[in-house]
Amino acid sequence: MKDNMTPAQLGYRFPAEFEPHLATWLSWPHKEASWPGKLDSIFSAYSQFVKYISLSEKVRINVANDAMKLFASEHLESAGVNMQQVTFYHHPTNDAWCRDHGPAFLINPQAENKKVIVDWNYNAWGGKYPPFDMDDVIPTLIGKHFNIPVYHPGIVMEGGSVEFNGKGTLLTSTCCLLNENRNPHLNQAQIEQYLYDYYGVTQILWVDEGIVGDDTDGHIDDTIRFVNEDTVLTVVETNQQDENYSLLQTNLKQLKSMRLLNGQQLNVIELPMPDAVVFDNQRLPASYANFYISNQHVIVPTYRCAKDDVALQIIQSCFSTREVVGIDSTDIIWGLGSFHCLSQQEPAV
Repeated sequence: MKDNMTPAQLGYRFPAEFEPHLATWLSWPHKEASWPGKLDSIFSAYSQFVKYISLSEKVRINVANDAMKLFASEHLESAGVNMQQVTFYHHPTNDAWCRDHGPAFLINPQAENKKVIVDWNYNAWGGKYPPFDMDDVIPTLIGKHFNIPVYHPGIVMEGGSVEFNGKGTLLTSTCCLLNENRNPHLNQAQIEQYLYDYYGVTQILWVDEGIVGDDTDGHIDDTIRFVNEDTVLTVVETNQQDENYSLLQTNLKQLKSMRLLNGQQLNVIELPMPDAVVFDNQRLPASYANFYISNQHVIVPTYRCAKDDVALQIIQSCFSTREVVGIDSTDIIWGLGSFHCLSQQEPAV
């Protein structure tokens, strides 16, 4: 690593999720407070998620100890997971949301180190759920294990708050990245400079809004996702009485006015929102946009709703080389996130 040079200056970039993966990183769920009264109910769907990933890439899972490894292995084996594709790492975590506390892998095929890790600071979405000290060090532990150089920008950033097209464009939301509970000492231009320097992008596009019930203050992975370098899926609410309606219309209008680096308009495909999922009098952030793209599948959260099939068909129309599969996320979403929030890809290079 050259002193004081950023990943961008050294030619590194964060690949799009639809580019080839070596592996997917997960942190085994164990925090009762994240799924109060429901933790045991999520392991079946979670194990199905792992099963689909393992069909086409390695799965690397952070666990606290041998007891958690054994517990996880039993669930995965009972779900029919190919355990030869699964490796466990003794990296204790506070919680399961690996998208946000996991490593951001950047690649440069021409460099001596073809892969580097960026270890952003992590504060559990503005200090909402302490403690988070073990989650905060996960990327550095992974870097040490694999002897991969690790960069520390020194500001708070979460993987669920940023979306990439792999061709220089990053999409994010003002409601999250400009929230005072993240980096109150930085303005928008300063935050953008960190994104340029540590993700290797050259264009940043902003929308304003997240969805109701999202405790991350509006992560982009619940609203808008790149499916190729010039196309996004964006969730819309058709019921004008729903509290998400105007929020998502704002995002839609902003997306339609955007231009990519080549001057082209974004190709915007609308994806319905599921019917409201409410548990214990709480509106949950259920969204079909929180899908995960593996090498051969697109794994989509479903919600026992008539719109599930419509959403799956729309997503399938965007992925000609992958099979789209729906997995019931009704219990998982009680934790206020789904499959994309739980996973972080490690690119192949």
